[in-house]
Amino acid sequence: MSSYGPEHRALLESQAAPLYEAAVAEGGLRTDDPRLAEEAETRPAFDLLVELGLLHLDPEGASYLPEDPTSVQSRVVSPLSQDAGRLLEESSQWARAFGGLAQTWRRAPHSERGGPFTYLRDHAISTYLDGLVAEVEEEMLTAQPQAGRDAATLEAAARRDIAALERGVRIRTLYQHSARRSTVTHRYVASVTERGAEVRTLDEFFNRMIVVDRRVAVIPGGDDLRVAIAVREPSVVAYLVDVFERAWERGRAFTNKDTSMLKDIAVEQRQMTIRMLVEGHADPVSAKRLGVSPRTYAGYVADLKDEYEAETRFQLGYTMGRLGLSGTESDASRAGSRPDPDDAAGGEG
Repeated sequence: MSSYGPEHRALLESQAAPLYEAAVAEGGLRTDDPRLAEEAETRPAFDLLVELGLLHLDPEGASYLPEDPTSVQSRVVSPLSQDAGRLLEESSQWARAFGGLAQTWRRAPHSERGGPFTYLRDHAISTYLDGLVAEVEEEMLTAQPQAGRDAATLEAAARRDIAALERGVRIRTLYQHSARRSTVTHRYVASVTERGAEVRTLDEFFNRMIVVDRRVAVIPGGDDLRVAIAVREPSVVAYLVDVFERAWERGRAFTNKDTSMLKDIAVEQRQMTIRMLVEGHADPVSAKRLGVSPRTYAGYVADLKDEYEAETRFQLGYTMGRLGLSGTESDASRAGSRPDPDDAAGGEG
């Protein structure tokens, strides 16, 4: 037999190995041993040992003697290793062949089959993105609202992005300010920025987006996060790039080295909270816009209540209304906008 499969290995491990151990311990197995009889339960195991060369008949034909397994192993394992090598090489060749076809298809501005827009669902999204990023040549722009990617996802993203950076690709990533509270996001940012990537954060909410070489953009397919759309229409991609560039200009570098910048970021998040309150958004909506949990957003509102000496949201809204606050004021104007206690309580005077 030229090759052996899982069923042979299972037989070796379960029945043939104990029989071989007995042969070693007993100095061999006599030909009239009941365990070697045609009708014996161990007969298939014995036949396998003989076939593998782990047992051989002595010159007198009286006993089967054990053979050193190391001298037999290469005859069994080497062909399997060669087969595995051929299969790996063949799979690699197939992957390269399909990769070339996929690159041709993605670069076509108008695919006859899918047109300039392709809808992706569930796992197809990550598969498409992996292929797209593997082909990036010059630039990748990414917008990632909220920090909510887990450690495993960010670790995989770091490996993928580092590989692109080492090919000379320029990567710019935009987060919300809330990402600065995520330890795993900090690790990702540190690993990619030390290799040349640029990362900024912004107080405003924005949708997730990835743009590769300014020719393909992947955006959400509406509210359903399991659906994404790959866009290859040049005018739409150019528009999305312009949206990113405008947001990028307003962003702040992702670093903790500049204390004054961290203070500015805290101020921007405070102002965003005020805007959400003034505009009357529900807490879940406001939390999403800031990229934080509802509990964290409730903490922001509680801080504003303390700052403006309000016991209820109604009093807070009343006080901010009297002061003309909109969430867009400068530091100077806010300095003169501290509430009078009577105003905060809704009193006259």
